[in-house]
Order: sequence, then C-alpha cells, then structure tokens
Amino acid sequence: MERETRVSVFESEKPSEIQLIKSKLDAQSISSFLNDKYMSFTTTPTASTIKLMVNLQDEEKAFKVIDAFLKETDLDLKGNLQN
Repeated sequence: MERETRVSVFESEKPSEIQLIKSKLDAQSISSFLNDKYMSFTTTPTASTIKLMVNLQDEEKAFKVIDAFLKETDLDLKGNLQN
C-alpha cells in the first residue's frame, strides 16, 4: 500500500476558520486532514497553530477552492493562506 503525501494548504490558530475552509474543501470532494501538533523553531511550546492538509494530488484544486472562497467573502483569512 502506497502512502499518500500530504501538504499544508491553510493554517490558523482559530478552529472556526479551519472548519470553514475544511467544509469548502469537503463540498468539492477534496479530502482534508488536520495537523494540530505543528511545532518548529519559530513557534513557542504554547503555539496552537492548526494546519489543514490535503493529499499532494489535490493541492492545486484545494488552492483554487480556497482562493475562490476568499475572493467572495469579507472574512480576513488571507493572511493564513500558505503558498
């Protein structure tokens, strides 16, 4: 069985923002996964950043869905979008 490669398409410290973007991806049949144990040398031990991950083959489609949503909404989520 081949393991899927997952990439981050969105991250936030607000679970409500993550859930909103996840629901948009789900509506387009894009499977997404949460990774809330993200830590790096630039974060503190109390950091609670949540990453929304998709399979590598869905990355481009996911970014298109997220971009389209951000263009049609007045929510200030653009700073959370990862390129």
